[in-house]
Amino acid sequence: MFPQRLDSTVAYGIAQAMMDGFNRHYQLFRQESAKAKERFEQQDWHGQQRAQRERIEFYDLRVKECSARLETDYQASKQSPDIWQQVKLHYIGLLVDHFQPELAETFFNSVTTKILDRSYFQNEFIFVRPAVSTEYIESDDPNALPTYQAWYPSPDNLHDTIVQIVTHFHLKCPFADLSRDANDILRNVQMRLDQTRLRANFQIQVLNSLFYRNKAAYIVGKVINGFVEIPFALPILHNHQGELVIDAALFGEDDFLMLFSFARAYFMVDMDIPSAYVQFLRSLMPRKPRAEIYNALGLAKQGKTLFYRDLLYHQRHSTDKFRIAPGIKGMVMLVFDQPSFPFVFKVIKDFYPPQKDTTREQIQGKYLLVKQHDRVGRMADTLEYSNVAFPRERFEDELIEEIQKFAPSQIEINVRPDNGKQEVVIKHAYIERRMIPLNIYLQESFDAGLQEPRAKAQMERAVIEYGNAIKDLVAANIFPGDMLWKNFGITRHGKVVFYDYDEIEYITDCNFRRVPPPRHEEDEMSGEVWYHVGPRDVFPETFGPFLLGNPAVREVFMKHHADLLEADFWQGHKEKISQGHVHDVFPYEADKRFEVQRAALALNA
Repeated sequence: MFPQRLDSTVAYGIAQAMMDGFNRHYQLFRQESAKAKERFEQQDWHGQQRAQRERIEFYDLRVKECSARLETDYQASKQSPDIWQQVKLHYIGLLVDHFQPELAETFFNSVTTKILDRSYFQNEFIFVRPAVSTEYIESDDPNALPTYQAWYPSPDNLHDTIVQIVTHFHLKCPFADLSRDANDILRNVQMRLDQTRLRANFQIQVLNSLFYRNKAAYIVGKVINGFVEIPFALPILHNHQGELVIDAALFGEDDFLMLFSFARAYFMVDMDIPSAYVQFLRSLMPRKPRAEIYNALGLAKQGKTLFYRDLLYHQRHSTDKFRIAPGIKGMVMLVFDQPSFPFVFKVIKDFYPPQKDTTREQIQGKYLLVKQHDRVGRMADTLEYSNVAFPRERFEDELIEEIQKFAPSQIEINVRPDNGKQEVVIKHAYIERRMIPLNIYLQESFDAGLQEPRAKAQMERAVIEYGNAIKDLVAANIFPGDMLWKNFGITRHGKVVFYDYDEIEYITDCNFRRVPPPRHEEDEMSGEVWYHVGPRDVFPETFGPFLLGNPAVREVFMKHHADLLEADFWQGHKEKISQGHVHDVFPYEADKRFEVQRAALALNA
């Protein structure tokens, strides 16, 4: 029940303090995002990586600051339910005309749930549903740019319009040859439009902030021609002379789903009205959940809020149960899923076999490392939740028994006081996009028979992609540790992604060695290792027996990735990274790069 009156000055003070805390958070978030332009212009790649890591921590720091202030100034945890109901209503009033109301609601939830006991996590005290619409929010600042800009070119001036769009962002570095790059873009646009007649409303809409990630800045927009809308993104890079070049033109939803993949680092984008950016991006990727778009923009807490709402909505509209996930069971993680929901839930076990010398804290540290690191399209992002409650009836008995056996500290079964039904509370879980485990994917091709062309092609693509995934991880200074096929998955776009993080290390922390020659014949015949192995020693030539038992797999792997079995490959990358080199890892195929296209055109001329 809501209070009949709003007469508490304490309630208003708490609401205003929370709003001040959120505004401070978003101001700092925007400042850090805006600085990405300067770092890009100065080619400060290490600074860019550092800023991406630090920005992830901003939110929790501001929540702690705000919670501490509320306790000091208002003894917030001691206030009555009536006061907290008034706090929420006062806060709703403060959201009117706010430019980031959905983010402010999530901040309110974070602070409130940090202060109050879990039994208070109810509709009356937090925002289970949004209270304020994010539709048609516009800035009242006359100097502020709109969310996107529109250009209306004719066929005759399309080249010049492309140049105008690029220069609109006022990057300080000179372009090597912007006219040439515009011709490359124009050629790709014309291939997309083909013989399509240009309609009266032919236009190009472009978001007014660049999207910065790693060593690239992306122009993001769409071409509109009649009823047809074509998403496009233009990655801008530095060449070896420090000049700017447009590297490619990405078109269509599939290219965008790769660019905004859950396996890539978050963008840095300066946004006054984030919901407007999300709405624009959703028009380019209608199949992508809004939660994942917020994540990609660096607003991971809002992504968590929306994901949880999607999860609750799905539970209300489904009847299948949570089960033990198919596949080989992990040694440190217990994994379960719901067949109708495209995510998996991972719980850290309470104890591990002797060969796994680790702790819960160390495993959590590995997952945090992945969250803050450049995932280069090869490591799945995770959503981390605590004290998540589900109806007991939605769990298979076998799954409950499995959790109680291997992770008893992570499960609690209670009776809800409101309806008398049992609920399962999972104390701590990581949630990831579900993928097909690579070992199962390969087994499918084996079962179909490699003499069947499609099965053979499936196997070959998977093995090549597996090697590519490891090489991308190496370029990002990540050694996967456990490289078995079961620790990798296939996405719906056919990309191989790593998802088992408990043994990952930085490449620069590893010592890559060749196996010393045997001292005598007894060494060769012995099943024991005859040489000293340090805690960080890695012997790449020993990977083969564990990975390449199938002759067909071995043939493909050795043809494309034999260097992964050589210590020199790993040591060479370690030395480069140690010297400060930041590798290029592109979220698009090589044939989309303009330099590759120009070389192909010259060859065919």
